[in-house]
Amino acid sequence: MPKNSIQFQKGFSIPEFMQMYGTEMQCRERLFNIRWKNGYVCPNCASKSYCELKSRSLYQCNKCHHQTSLTAGTLFSHSKLPLTTWFLAIYLITQDKNSISALELKRKLGVS
Repeated sequence: MPKNSIQFQKGFSIPEFMQMYGTEMQCRERLFNIRWKNGYVCPNCASKSYCELKSRSLYQCNKCHHQTSLTAGTLFSHSKLPLTTWFLAIYLITQDKNSISALELKRKLGVS
């Protein structure tokens, strides 16, 4: 009988998770690398030249001056929660052997 690949999937511990995604900057870097695997590309003109407007957390195309946020068009857009909270929620959901209820997730994250 074959082993359940999901059940025997190697996870990682909370300390390992916190080392990888414990700060907002680490989460932003990971999201940037997921969203733009080959580097930033302007969604308006496809230019790869950009600057970061750190005070507003935006990326601006140097060619057409289109501005976009890292979270635009993702499940994180329009959320007031920091990315660290979102990443921890995803970790808790994916590492739970059975499933985690919304109420339990709310308690663990300290959100309402």
